[in-house]
Amino acid sequence: MNSSYEVFGLATGIIRSGESIADRIIDAAEKTCGGFEEGDVLVLAETAVATAEGNIVRLETITPTPKARELGEKYGIDPRMAEVVIQESDSIVGGIPGFLLCMKGGTLLPNAGVDASNAPPGCVTPLPSDPDQSALSIRKTIEDKTGAGIGVIIADSRTHAMRLGCSGVAIGSSGIPSVINDQGRSDLFGRKLEVTKRAVGDNIASAAELVMGEADECTPAAIIRGIGLPLGDHLGVETIDATECLFMGAFAKNRTQW
Repeated sequence: MNSSYEVFGLATGIIRSGESIADRIIDAAEKTCGGFEEGDVLVLAETAVATAEGNIVRLETITPTPKARELGEKYGIDPRMAEVVIQESDSIVGGIPGFLLCMKGGTLLPNAGVDASNAPPGCVTPLPSDPDQSALSIRKTIEDKTGAGIGVIIADSRTHAMRLGCSGVAIGSSGIPSVINDQGRSDLFGRKLEVTKRAVGDNIASAAELVMGEADECTPAAIIRGIGLPLGDHLGVETIDATECLFMGAFAKNRTQW
């Protein structure tokens, strides 16, 4: 990778269900940084992608189950929201007031990624149904229309253990490696690295979120330019089992599943 790079926030206006998010991004890139260049990495907010794909749930259409009512009362959550979270989760681990802690697709996350922020009134947006395929489809469309080979990351905002605030996390990826293995390299004093792997997808997502924002910026995407990652037929974000996780390993055997 290179020693420096540029980040361009892409303001698109409000993305609506059924729109071509790729076309909106191409237009925004032309206005912001002269269009896409070979090797660019595009980062897209998961809510914008889910909205364009029509993955929006109107809470008025949801009838909560007894389990959703139980969880809603216990954690102070609208039971309709709790029902959507249950449907989107592989399992419910626990929760705190306002949030359920869930396992989904091999990842631990609040509310299974279901979010009311930047969703139409009375609605919530689950995560894209297949973030990797979303990234691949958007990447292929942009490459076909611009002629530039790029990488695409679908990003979400997550909290981290014992830290205040959110940072970016890659939940879908196409065209670039999401993790780079540094095992076997030497440190400053010649010791071989035994376990170090760099989560470059997550790092890029966090860099992009600095210019994308979380509120009413209407900037659901960013281009990372000049980072020098190799492009190829890479697809997906690597995960590990809860038993291998430094934070979850101690709790995995005692996890309560609803």
